[in-house]
Amino acid sequence: MDYQGKIYRPPSEARAFILQATLGCSWNACTYCDMYRDKTFRVRDLHETLDDVREAGRAFGDQVNKVFVADGDALIMDADTWQAILAACRESFPHLRRVSAYATARNLLEKTPEELQRLRDLGLTLLYIGPESGDDVTLKRIAKGASFDDHVKAADKARAANIVLSVIFLLGVGGVKRSREHALASACLATAMDPRFLSLLTLTVIPGTPIATLAERDRFQLPSVEGLLAELRSFVAGVTPTDAIFRTNHASNYLPLAGRLPRDRDRILETLDQALAGNVPMNPEWMRGL
Repeated sequence: MDYQGKIYRPPSEARAFILQATLGCSWNACTYCDMYRDKTFRVRDLHETLDDVREAGRAFGDQVNKVFVADGDALIMDADTWQAILAACRESFPHLRRVSAYATARNLLEKTPEELQRLRDLGLTLLYIGPESGDDVTLKRIAKGASFDDHVKAADKARAANIVLSVIFLLGVGGVKRSREHALASACLATAMDPRFLSLLTLTVIPGTPIATLAERDRFQLPSVEGLLAELRSFVAGVTPTDAIFRTNHASNYLPLAGRLPRDRDRILETLDQALAGNVPMNPEWMRGL
């Protein structure tokens, strides 16, 4: 497959076949993100996408059990296009267990319950959605394009269709001034969305992004490492999903953690307290990345 531009996928999709069915992100306005700023969004020609699926099937079809559909919010594609892609994946990869994609709250809200159910029945079983924050003030400042309530409604629609959600929040994105509000509201939103998978990343201020411009003008300040850990502690202490697999294993983070919430809350909080006390080593800067 001839991939166009930079390709991003979640850590859990490391062994997946990445199918680039869209280019870029249909929203592409978030102030902290430069992942797709070098691309103009479009849905690829369906025949080209299906050819890529079939070519991959001929080359290594027996080895593929996961497909991740890229780029930024592939759920934006209409249901008929998705149906054709999912059918081709099932035909080309006999051991296929799941198909997943990034999504936004808007993507989910634009699909009807019937469309989501149809896609789930055809094999789209997991969606990654990044509210980044539950604080509506922060959501507006980072131009996320959706509110706390929008994300809750989107999660409810996915759950009704039996689509698993992996939900992502971003430490530091509220800046120093709204650090506490961001952490507490994010815990509330994660509880309300009640995902199966829950992860936190750490904001990297990337040159050329709007948030970097704000930082240069002293209108945004990223919390210190201790401040980021305090956010993480507040989040873990406050979030109450039914049963979520929790990870901070992304390369952007200073402290990798793993467990289930709320079951392992006390153990995770103890590790965080030890880290804040200086008794647990942090990942050095050279080990961190996007």
